Amino acid sequence: MAERGDGDVQSCGDTLDALKLFSKRQDEKPTGSSKSAEEVDALPSSSYSKTASSDPYRYRMDYPFLGKCLIINNKNFHSSTRMNTRNGTDVDAACAMQTFSKLGYKVQVANDQTVDQMKRLLLSASKEDHSECASFVCVLLSHGEEGMIYGTDGFEKFEELTKYFKGDRCRSLVGKPKLFFVQACRGSELDDGCCIETDSVDAQTSERIPVEADFLYAYSTAPGYYSWRNTYNGSWFMQALCEMLQRFSGELELMQIMTRVNRKVALSFESSSNLPGFSGKKQIPCIVSMLTKDFYFPR
Repeated sequence: MAERGDGDVQSCGDTLDALKLFSKRQDEKPTGSSKSAEEVDALPSSSYSKTASSDPYRYRMDYPFLGKCLIINNKNFHSSTRMNTRNGTDVDAACAMQTFSKLGYKVQVANDQTVDQMKRLLLSASKEDHSECASFVCVLLSHGEEGMIYGTDGFEKFEELTKYFKGDRCRSLVGKPKLFFVQACRGSELDDGCCIETDSVDAQTSERIPVEADFLYAYSTAPGYYSWRNTYNGSWFMQALCEMLQRFSGELELMQIMTRVNRKVALSFESSSNLPGFSGKKQIPCIVSMLTKDFYFPR
């Protein structure tokens, strides 16, 4: 991989694990040589002041606990799925565990989960009592395509995994942020990039809110595109996410942090691959927010 932005270049041996890749682009010519290749994940607490806790535009953080962080890390897949091993994902999982633990979350890691196991895990988490927690986080590391996420034995609609936390099902998280960070492909498009010129009050219990409110979905890539993962350093998205969370949490609001994640992925990474047509590619994460207030991690 060639990581650009800090002036250094990292090299390692990688492969691609996309199912439909080769038949689609086998007629393309190589776009340059490389010592390494990138991978794609594809198919085919501390209390705040009274002022902060009473701000109607800011989520309350003066709960006894920050909340739970569930990390689902799928690396090895059943042969029937035709999915390759996601080498490098353990680096992502370890970085996420360290990052969210330092933020104050109680972290649970589940490796190599089938579709049914993923659903049971998320259902169980949604049924827990979150009344003393400020938020909930889920990190999903797997193969995927648009609207789908893979278990080790097959795929499931992403919405089938998140529905358990909607306001009409998970009452103890109503009005609280539910954050989902997803490292997975969302299609089979490649981003060629382009050149740019650069210059040197407490919530009222009687209020009714939509069941879809207070969710944030942070996808590693835009709809329809591959998501890149390095087998030694982890995925571009998770590297950037963990770095920016550690650097700016307690200082910046979550959406500001995610904008910096977008910038890091967009400008600091570019694929280096010996597979024809897969060198020099870019990536941009996609943040979908239904949050209704500003979210600040504790200092």
